Amino acid sequence: MILNGFFYTSCALFAFAFNSILCRMALGKDEIDAASFTSIRLLAGAVMLLALVAVRSRGTSPRVSKGELRESEDSPLLTRGLVPGGSGLLQSGNWLSAFFLFAYAVCFSFAYLGLTTGTGALILFGSVQMTMIAVSLVRGERPKVLEWLGLVIAVGGLVYLVFPGLTSPPLLNSALMAAAGTAWGAYSLRGRGSKDPLADTMGNFVRSLPMIAVVAAVFYPQIHLSSRGIILAILSGAVASGVGYTIWYTALKFHTATRAAVLQLSVPVIAAVGGIVFLAETFSTRLLVAGIMIILGIGMTIFGKRS
Repeated sequence: MILNGFFYTSCALFAFAFNSILCRMALGKDEIDAASFTSIRLLAGAVMLLALVAVRSRGTSPRVSKGELRESEDSPLLTRGLVPGGSGLLQSGNWLSAFFLFAYAVCFSFAYLGLTTGTGALILFGSVQMTMIAVSLVRGERPKVLEWLGLVIAVGGLVYLVFPGLTSPPLLNSALMAAAGTAWGAYSLRGRGSKDPLADTMGNFVRSLPMIAVVAAVFYPQIHLSSRGIILAILSGAVASGVGYTIWYTALKFHTATRAAVLQLSVPVIAAVGGIVFLAETFSTRLLVAGIMIILGIGMTIFGKRS
């Protein structure tokens, strides 16, 4: 049981980190434009999740021939949105969650046009955690001294990272990644009460496709593709996102909410190492100091809340 939890958790965290690595590999070397990368990523994720839901439905429903399959409301396949004639692919998920997913994916891609892998991941996951903490404050939670101290340190780390200087990342790209983290935090909060995370995630991915189609149309004059860029976008959507999110939901049953939050703080470290290994990026002193401050601060906030 422990080995299963370790395996699922490790795979999910590496998948999260490789989303940053794959995006940076595609955009940093100008293999594909940001709008096309995002479009292909969401489409590939939707197809992969649709396939996973179909496999699950086939495994949990009785085998019947095509002639015996009736399009009725109690059909297992119909309730999963896999049989034409029902509510289609939009029975699961919802439009607001799909918008947050769309906003995250778009801001994520455009942000990586000017950020290194580790810096982007650090801003992203720092913003995710601080968004979730901020929501808890708005909902009336009363933080303890250790939580406030941790929050101040984490925010200070983010401010230090993007503060103007010779080694600071571009402000616009940093703001876009912070927006991506905010959107992902909101998406995560909305999904906490899901009774069927896999089907809901699939529904949200499908709903996001019309939204990204609008962005793709706006940026159509700037479109440029390569076979390598397309492959990287498909891997990001189908494997690192579609499969990765599914594995993470499986891994969550092995962890408390606090431990799950702390584990995600390892993603920027994994992404930074991946950027050095695969993209020959440098690990600056500013990134190191900011990373320590952000991870320490968020860790203090999480454990302070638990205590």
